[in-house]
Amino acid sequence: MLLFSIRRHCRSLACVAAPLALLALSGCGSWRNTKWSSPETLFGLIQPYQIDVVQGNVVTQEVMAQIQPGLGRTQVREILGSPLLADAFHADRWDYVFSIRRQGVPAQQRRVTVFFKDDMVERFEADPLPSEREFVASIDKPTVLKPVVPNLTDAEMAALPIPPKTDATRKAPLGAVRAYPPLEAGRP
Repeated sequence: MLLFSIRRHCRSLACVAAPLALLALSGCGSWRNTKWSSPETLFGLIQPYQIDVVQGNVVTQEVMAQIQPGLGRTQVREILGSPLLADAFHADRWDYVFSIRRQGVPAQQRRVTVFFKDDMVERFEADPLPSEREFVASIDKPTVLKPVVPNLTDAEMAALPIPPKTDATRKAPLGAVRAYPPLEAGRP
């Protein structure tokens, strides 16, 4: 009966599709504000795996303390490694860029630039660099341990059998003890 009345009043598919589209779109504004629409999760239930992306050379305060004006290019390469950016148009400048994106920790990026004059370190510029301990702490994923809450009542907990205390010493096995003959019995 309903189908017949729809056919009678609306001759085109647009008459049916328009109210359905309006109904579907009416919830879009409130849908975006919920945790269900977060781009990091799928309906708030599944979080896709993101690979760790590490690029460049890790430069810490301890490593930068070794770079002094007057060092040669070879010495700088031994201390800091190969530069991430060595431009042919700026031959007297090496850029060391470090970036890390790791799931569960904020993304980090640091830049160190070493300027040369006559193949010797003239000066360097660096972002604020962490110490080695600070760097390790900044990339360490926090481990969140959820407390285990038993779902038993106090009476049920009291009714549980208490396992007997056992000695820490190991007891001899029960049953026959076998003695095997030496492998080369009877040979001098």
